[in-house]
Amino acid sequence: MTATLYAYAFLDEFVLLYPVYALLFADSGLSVGQISSLFVLWSLTGVLLEVPSGAWADAVSRRLLLWIGPLLGAAGFALWVLFPSYWAFAAGFVLWGARGALGSGALEALVYEELDRAGAADRYARLTGGAHAVGQVAVMAAMGLAGPVFAVGGYRAVGAASVLACLLCAATATRFAEHRRPVDDGDSGAATLRAGLADARRDRSVRGALLLVPAVTAVWGALDEYTPLLVRETGVPEANVSHLLVLIWVGVTAGSLLAGPAERLGRRGFAALLALSALALALGGISGTPAGIPLVALAFGGFQLATVLADVRLQQRIEGTGRATLTSVASLGTEVVTIAVYGAYGALGSTFPHGVVFALCAVPYLLTALTMSTVARGRGG
Repeated sequence: MTATLYAYAFLDEFVLLYPVYALLFADSGLSVGQISSLFVLWSLTGVLLEVPSGAWADAVSRRLLLWIGPLLGAAGFALWVLFPSYWAFAAGFVLWGARGALGSGALEALVYEELDRAGAADRYARLTGGAHAVGQVAVMAAMGLAGPVFAVGGYRAVGAASVLACLLCAATATRFAEHRRPVDDGDSGAATLRAGLADARRDRSVRGALLLVPAVTAVWGALDEYTPLLVRETGVPEANVSHLLVLIWVGVTAGSLLAGPAERLGRRGFAALLALSALALALGGISGTPAGIPLVALAFGGFQLATVLADVRLQQRIEGTGRATLTSVASLGTEVVTIAVYGAYGALGSTFPHGVVFALCAVPYLLTALTMSTVARGRGG
């Protein structure tokens, strides 16, 4: 399980197109408005497919969805580099969004239930935190290799490497063990969806865990798209922007690796983690200097740790057969809030510097921390 999961996590993120796909769009003649419309299409695809794909994973095979998803991603990336045009890019984003929806929920459910079957559910936090860290290392490796590969073969070489990574990721997914049996009922997808949502309605702790995931994940996940603009605004030379971005990803990786030791944090500890991370984000953003970027890296590391722990809390509270369904519901909430953050950032970014907007985005985390702290005092824990 560990070797397969880590290999899957690495190959899933080792996409050399990531650092350059915006340049591909611009070089193909797309306007900023057209590029933004592609991002919206990408997010909407995830919103529409997130919960149905989770129900499908519970009804049939999670492993099946985990190897189909990367194949869709490979097809999308191939379209981008072979037929660079707006509609090819749009089709590629739909395929990429479908890829993400198929894997979201299915992977967490498969890993947790296989560990639980082996009597090792207590290893989930450490294992999934390690997988996140491996994925972040893959992102940094892709950022480092994209330049040299692009210099040799241009967009087609970078695209071919990305397609190959997707194909290897799909092959790796077939190595996952899955001992649960698919549901034979012809209405199984709808049935598992209804059962999963019924569990959330009945159990307040499940509802709380579902709400915590988007509250922790969405804002900093959206801010990640704007970190290059934040770094450049500090006045560093263009050649050094990527170096500071790697520093931020080092912080995120460290947060993933701390998931195991931090698993026992109670509500007050979790609230303190969010509050301290929010303060680091605000101070790092408003500093307006390169010296503030390490604080942003520290904040992102804290938010990544909180993201992993929120997923752990959700998996621990889910019972029954609807695990992938409910995990996908949480991911759907994350997608919806992320779209809202994109819109808010666009509005605020036209008036305020990026550093100020980053600082303002710390406010939702402070409110979440305050809410959790109040609940902890009310329950005495």
